[in-house]
Amino acid sequence: METALQLLFNGLSMGAVYALIALGVVLIINAIDLVNFAHGEVVMLGAFVVITSLSVSLPLPLAIISGIVFMVPFGFLFHRIAYHRLRHMPGHTVVVCTIGISLFLRNVALLIWGATPFVMPPVAGNVPINFLGAAIMPQFIVIIIVATVLIAAQHYFFKSTMLGKKMQATAQDSEAATLMGIKVNRMTIVTFIYASMLAAIAGILAAPITFVEPFMGQTVGLKAFCAIIIGGFGSIPGALVGGLIVGLVEIFAAGYISSAYRDAFPFLVMFIILMVKPEGLFGQKIGEKV
Repeated sequence: METALQLLFNGLSMGAVYALIALGVVLIINAIDLVNFAHGEVVMLGAFVVITSLSVSLPLPLAIISGIVFMVPFGFLFHRIAYHRLRHMPGHTVVVCTIGISLFLRNVALLIWGATPFVMPPVAGNVPINFLGAAIMPQFIVIIIVATVLIAAQHYFFKSTMLGKKMQATAQDSEAATLMGIKVNRMTIVTFIYASMLAAIAGILAAPITFVEPFMGQTVGLKAFCAIIIGGFGSIPGALVGGLIVGLVEIFAAGYISSAYRDAFPFLVMFIILMVKPEGLFGQKIGEKV
């Protein structure tokens, strides 16, 4: 029972990280119909900015803030390079551009920080908390709490603020939003910045329980895409549920079956779900006239 409870907390925390990453990807998909394959590298970049801030003796809270704030100009620049200049080109052109940016960011990280993994100190210390006989690391609890607060805040933002409603309108129909007087390009920029900040937060939360290295974004990015497909491509609730499913499957499979193949089990579950429900758990069936 203690082992199962400990695995549950671990799985929920990792699932929350994947859900935050997947959420950023889905927001961009909904806003401009673009799959951003460089999103995992944005996760890595946010963690490295915090590592660099700590190396110049900034306190951990200020280092974390610097990693999140850095994503504001980065998200704007990413929008200008990866989308704005190419927005009238075929969709596959923009997708290939994001793949190129992904490779560029990964290699720049290798040049600047090297291949040696870094360890980020946890926010709440290293002393485990005893809960019903299970030893729970404080960082896992921090991840679950922060992710829950962010998701609740986002729900309020989209439902109750004018900016959030404009972003939703842009995501649903950009042409209609333009006719209603909404600055679609501005909303798209805000979406890129917000998605980049979510990715940075996910990287910062995951960094104390994983190593910070140039290839960390590749692994978590693939699992985030797995979560998106499980939940239903373009579905925000699906991204959240899919992230939790991926995290729980990964941790429980590693604990009870084989830790050597922990990365493979979420994709196995994805294939099983797609065979039963090809559109994903929250996806909508789309029919075409022939």
